[in-house]
Parts: sequence; structure tokens; C-alpha cells
Amino acid sequence: MSTPPPPPPRAQAAPPALTRSPFASETFTSATFVTVGRGPLLALAAVWLLTRAGMLVLLVRDNLGIGGVASEVYVLYRHWYGQFAQGTFPPGDVTWQYPPGAGLVIMAPGALPWLTYFQAFVLLALVADAVVTAALARADSARLTHGAWYWTLGLPLLLHIPLARYDVQTTAVAVLALLALRSRSGLAHRFGGALAGLGAMVKVWPALTLIGTPRGRTTREAWTAAAVTAAALLAVLAALFAAPLGFLRQQGDRGVQIESLGGTALALAKAAGGWSGSVQFRYGAFEYVGPYVSTLGHLALLLTAVAFIWLVFWRIRAHRWTEATPQDAALAAVLLFTVTSRVISPQYLIWLLGLAAVCLTSRRTLMRPVAALLLPAAALSALTYPVLYNDVVAGTWPALAVLTARNLLLLAAALLAARRLWTATVAAPREE
Repeated sequence: MSTPPPPPPRAQAAPPALTRSPFASETFTSATFVTVGRGPLLALAAVWLLTRAGMLVLLVRDNLGIGGVASEVYVLYRHWYGQFAQGTFPPGDVTWQYPPGAGLVIMAPGALPWLTYFQAFVLLALVADAVVTAALARADSARLTHGAWYWTLGLPLLLHIPLARYDVQTTAVAVLALLALRSRSGLAHRFGGALAGLGAMVKVWPALTLIGTPRGRTTREAWTAAAVTAAALLAVLAALFAAPLGFLRQQGDRGVQIESLGGTALALAKAAGGWSGSVQFRYGAFEYVGPYVSTLGHLALLLTAVAFIWLVFWRIRAHRWTEATPQDAALAAVLLFTVTSRVISPQYLIWLLGLAAVCLTSRRTLMRPVAALLLPAAALSALTYPVLYNDVVAGTWPALAVLTARNLLLLAAALLAARRLWTATVAAPREE
């Protein structure tokens, strides 16, 4: 009796095809981007609704600490809206310190005439927040990336501030720009660049989302689209409204705000009896006046220039790009400009949380420890304003301890981000 032939070997599943990344140093599998399941999305949506409901309750009550957080919208923004309705940017208003594109955000609530200005503004802020969450959830993979969760849980650390400022809207533009730039499509690159140009006209810093675009076609497409968009928007606003560049004078006259790194140094010196200056309400914020204030203000501007030069030098020297480099570079750049600013208002943390969340949608990001530092910094920012703001203005030691801790966390995050970006992209050995 003959022995039957052995069965043929079972076919092996073919491994995922290797796909060459548009970034020279990266190869990844087609399984890299995995759609998040329905269950996690429902959980994310539920947490978003709960946390945003809590933020709305705080906004309606508006009685934490100094209170009056919402007055920025229903008093100041509403006043500016009236100026735009008359066909002009706020004339001679020292509190108007924003690029012309900011007028679009201030005017946007007028598109919802069945609501009050305040209600429409808050609704649009929530819509922008939801857009950011949805975009991050779509960009997240099912494993090891948590950008949408970081944003959803991180933003409420700032209490109700995000709903009473227009920084969520600006951050949404920057987040969408960075996500578009990750595509291989030239059309997406131009769209991302256009968004960055629009964001730059609203609040300047979104222009930094382009600092890390890969050299070559992506940079040409994105940077050209940004420049064209910004120029076209400026031309349209200049044709429709008077005095679109009046903000430059107000911005240039600003001093050292009490929440900045320079302001913290002066506050500590004053509390220790080594400085004789005082606090005054100027240009819509509390600033220090007295000896050495002007010097510190010029030093801050010098450090901002140094940060810009370092970023240009980094871009020239960088030779190793991954799909995470553009968003990592954007976060590092905005952090450097934040810590060298003469201001550092709590709403600046909205920008940083949004950029960190984009970084966390990529497994290749270098910024996980930086993102971790930003969470306590955000919580401490909400303590400095509005919870302890009266004490911050008065310069009490407990309030100064909170403010100093917040600023040291931001400084550590900026230095760590710059170091990790340099080490991975410049100091790393060149690939053959």
C-alpha cells in the first residue's frame, strides 16, 4: 500500500507591502494608518461632551478667582464687532494688537443673527474645538497614538478660558494645516499652506507650522500657497476696511506682562525687596513699569530673534526627516517663541496643546515628553488666571510660586523640544 503524498504547504499570508515614504529617511507599512474603531470614538465623543459641558458651566457662572473671563467676549470683542460694522478696524484702540485676519473671527458671530454675539461666539469656539477633535481622531492610528485624547482631556485644564478667547479657532486652522501637510498630494500641500497663511493673518504664530516642511516640492507648494493666501486676504481686508495695519503700533508699544518669564523675574525681585517697580494696567493687560523693564523688554525681543535664527539654522542643517518632523518642528518653534514672549497669557497654552496633540498622532514623534510637560503647565496657567490672578497682580509668594512653576515647565519644554529636534535631525548620522 503506497503512502499518500504529503499535503501541500499552507499558503502564507503575504506581509504588508512596504511603501516608500515621501520623507527620505522613512519606510513604513501599509498598516501604519489604522482607522480607530467605533467603540473608542464613542468613548471619545462622550468624554468630549462631558468635559465641554463642564467648561460651559464654568463660563456661565464665571466666578472663579478674579472672574469676568467671559467679559473679553461680550464687552471687548462685541465692541470691536461694532467697529467692523462701521467699516474700520478699531481706530486708535490700544487693546487691538492683532493682525488683520483676526477681524474675520471677531465678525464671524454675525453670521448667526438668531443668537446673541456671546452665544454665537461660544458656539463657534465649540465647533472649532469639535473640528480639531475629529481631525485628530481621524489622524490617530488604533495603537500607540493618542492625539485626540490628549486634546480632549488637555483643553479643560484651562477651565473655561478656551471658550472666551479666539485661540481655539486659530489653533484649529494650524492643526488642519499640519495634518494636510502630511499628505503626499500636492493639492493637500497647497491647502495646508493656504491654511497656514490664513492662520498667520489671524494670529501670526500659525506661520510656524511651515518651518518643518520637507525640502523640495512640499515646501515650494506650501510656502507659495501661504504667501499668496496671506497677501490676498490682506488686500481684501484693506479694500473693505480702514486702518488694517493699525495693530502694529499697539503691538510695538507693549511692555513686559506680569505672566512672562521677564515679568516673573521682576516679580520675584520685587517680592524679595530688590526691585522698586510697580504693576499698571496698560494695553489691555497688567504690565510692570519701573527700572530695568525696558531692558527686559528689549532682551525678550532679542531672544525671539535668536530663536528665529536658530530655527533657520536648524532647517539648513537638518538632513534627517520623518513623517513626524513637520509637526515636531512646529511645536518646538512655537514653544521657543512663547517662552521669549513679553506676554505668555494662559490662552497661549491652547496653541501648545493643539500642536502637541498633532505630534501625538504620529508614532515617530519626538515630543512625547514635551507634551507631558505641557499638561501641568496648562493646569498651572489656569491657576494663575483666573483663580489666583488677584494674588499674581499683588505679587504674593504662593501665587508667584505657581507662576514660576508654570514658566519653568514651559522653559523646560522649549529647551527639551529644541534639543530633541536637533539631536534627531541634525546630530544623527547621515543615512547612506
